[in-house]
This record gives sequence, structure tokens and C-alpha cells, in this order.
Amino acid sequence: MDATQNLTLRRLLRSRAVAALGTVEKGEPFVSMVPYILHGAGADFLIHVSGLSAHTRQMLAQPRVSIMVSAAEDAVGDDGAAIQAQALPRVTVQGNATRIDPASRAYAAGKAAYLERFPSAQQMFELPGFSLFAISPRSARFIAGFGKAHSLSQETWAQAVGPA
Repeated sequence: MDATQNLTLRRLLRSRAVAALGTVEKGEPFVSMVPYILHGAGADFLIHVSGLSAHTRQMLAQPRVSIMVSAAEDAVGDDGAAIQAQALPRVTVQGNATRIDPASRAYAAGKAAYLERFPSAQQMFELPGFSLFAISPRSARFIAGFGKAHSLSQETWAQAVGPA
């Protein structure tokens, strides 16, 4: 990826607040919506989810997940023209979901970072049954537009998206 496409990926991930989360239930795909932040040197996705939700149970049973972030459908290019749906910047990540121990330093740091982006989530952190999960990318496929597709390893993901 060149510097422009790297910047496009970083902007995409930092401008969007929700992602599509793909999990597996009884061998079948299941997709839900989750708010997320990027966190840590490996640029993990952090999500805060209820134990009552299907995707939480599914991540605990099968930690291999996929998460997708896409530009808004009304996105415009540098020329001010609307971007066609097939050319919208988007990234799909294959990763491993891990529940973060609430007694750990990682949880405290993750919670603080999550609340910085989503201050209204404070009430949910006070409720029992909610968990903070880290989704650590194993690989990613980034589409920066027509003819601009890139496969990223775990290492290249961390270099492209992690802290500058």
C-alpha cells in the first residue's frame, strides 16, 4: 500500500463508530452491529457487549470472527463527487476475539479508551453481564476503491493502523 491508501485506511477506521461483526452459530454465519474502537500497538478492535447478545455467546464458543468497516454510503471523493457503492473504501478483518479480564490492567486501559470515544457507554460498564472483548486481527482485506485491493498480514495491519 502507498502512503495515500494507508491514510485512507486510517481515516476510515477512525471516522466510523460501528462495524459489522461476523460470528458463527451452529456452523452458520451470524452478522451483527457493534460499536468499536481501535486500541493498542496491534490495533485491536475493542468492543463492549452484553452477555445476553448472541454474538457474545458465539465469540466465547468460537473466537474466530470477522469484522467489517465500510465508508458511509453517501461518501464523496476528493473531487466532491459521490463514490459508487462498489468503490467505497472498506476493510474486512479476520481475527480472534478474546474476553478481557475485568480485573486486569488491559481492561482498565481499554475501558478508559472506549469511554473516551463513547462516553454514554459509562452506564453499560456499570451493569453486570457486559464484557469487553479484544479482536486481534490475523489478516485483513482493504479495498481503497476500484482496482485498489490490498491483503494485509497481522504485521502489516499493525504497521498501517497502529499508533503512529
